[in-house]
Amino acid sequence: MGTSSSSMLSLLSIILLLSLSWAASDSVHGAFLQCLSTRSQSSHPISAVLYTPDNSSYSSVLESYIRNLRFNTSATLKPRLIITATHESHIKAAIICSKKHGLQMKIRSGGHDYEGVSYVSDVPFFILDMFNLRSISVDIEDESAWVQAGATLGEIYYRIAEKSKTHGFPAGVCPTVGAGGHFSGGGYGNMMRKYGLSVDNIVDAELVDVNGRLLNRKSMGEDLFWAIRGGGGASYGVIVSYKIKLVQVPATVTVFRVARTLEQNTTNIVYQWQQVADKVDDDLFIRLTMDVVNSSRSGEKTVRATFLSLFLGSSERLLSIMNTSLPELGLQSSDCTEMSWVESVLFWTNFAIGTPVEALLDRNPQVLTHLKRKSDYLKEPIPKAGLEGIWKKMIELQTPALTFNPYGGKMAEISPSATPFPHRAGNLCKIQYATNWDEEGSEAAERYINLTRQLYSYMTPFVSKFPREAFLNYRDLDLGINHNGKNSYLEGRVYGIKYFKKNFNRLVRIKTKVDPGNFFRNEQSIPTLPY
Repeated sequence: MGTSSSSMLSLLSIILLLSLSWAASDSVHGAFLQCLSTRSQSSHPISAVLYTPDNSSYSSVLESYIRNLRFNTSATLKPRLIITATHESHIKAAIICSKKHGLQMKIRSGGHDYEGVSYVSDVPFFILDMFNLRSISVDIEDESAWVQAGATLGEIYYRIAEKSKTHGFPAGVCPTVGAGGHFSGGGYGNMMRKYGLSVDNIVDAELVDVNGRLLNRKSMGEDLFWAIRGGGGASYGVIVSYKIKLVQVPATVTVFRVARTLEQNTTNIVYQWQQVADKVDDDLFIRLTMDVVNSSRSGEKTVRATFLSLFLGSSERLLSIMNTSLPELGLQSSDCTEMSWVESVLFWTNFAIGTPVEALLDRNPQVLTHLKRKSDYLKEPIPKAGLEGIWKKMIELQTPALTFNPYGGKMAEISPSATPFPHRAGNLCKIQYATNWDEEGSEAAERYINLTRQLYSYMTPFVSKFPREAFLNYRDLDLGINHNGKNSYLEGRVYGIKYFKKNFNRLVRIKTKVDPGNFFRNEQSIPTLPY
């Protein structure tokens, strides 16, 4: 009898504690809403852009920018509130009230962060969603454009092409990526060998800081402007817009997509690709993707290497370069297609040739799936025996794919300290590990994530060391998580050195200066210096 009484008392104590916790949480939530209301401008009422769980549109607003289905489950902790800002005053109110009432803020521009960091948390939080702030103002005479954080890359490319057939911008090949996160993390694409990264072509920015001030490059100062071009904007403030410098592209570019399996000399072709991909003409970018497919031999698997290219010029000149640099591929004129630069964006996104360029304005991805991504840097070619071992491992694991993105050209000319992004000269290419799956549930997720980790582990001897480097825009929480407590700096250093190398310490000093209370924080944010 005594035992059951004490059990009942324990249960009642737990229920009481939970009730108090929920009540406190609801109290914070109510005070937060009241604060937002108080700080709302009558000309731009914040009530019009607030979504709470009892709002009929809450779920659709939340889910419309979840790009990784791993984080769209009933078990995923949901935000207490979503603010779909349409004006700077909404951002300012969100920051001031969040600071005052201790509700964590997550900032989302396109939702493509691979680990869901912009819309997932394990503590009570709200989302400041930037998708309504997506204006794009192109000035062809000045060869520049102001781009708001919620604009997608597809929208940016379309608006540039509307004004000029001979201008473009070096950024990602996925049209539904939001500019805010993409640019602030570095931003790369298939013109990086010619023009560098997105951040190498950003000349101004607007940011709302921890005190609610709207700053531009002049008022924020060069240190902060440096930090938000590759160091991750969400550690420093809310990026409202970037001013980008447009680049010249020819009226006609050439693309090709050619696949070869192990039975078609893949090992030799890939080995030779490693010798030349970072050294060929800067106008040429050849991405290499390797995945496992069914072999021509019944019941067997093989590795397929797909060579996907953008060449800033004619097919005739491209064939001449390829026949000299990579004759092993056996590229034919029939493999090459000439088109405009903006049409090449559609080609790279697997749209059928002839798809109207208006498809770039569709903010919905072609495919939504569960996914895991990781990254590496290759400093020197993998020997043929090493490649053959990788093929064997990939066939064993089956699901994970590898993508090699070549460097060289402009990437090797820019100082590693010019922006927070340090991976410049000395890199042959960047590697992405990609695993996608459609099965629901945590068991399936763990299984596929583990397959990705196994391939990553197998690649250890071939890639960068001390540190094993990684790319911030390929967010990977396996590299370390910051709990933003008393060990914040030590936890942040673990992943920070991999993403930023020697630039990490400068990022920390700037963070400590502009956000000493570490308000702008997430699972992999830049920490402040310890006291």
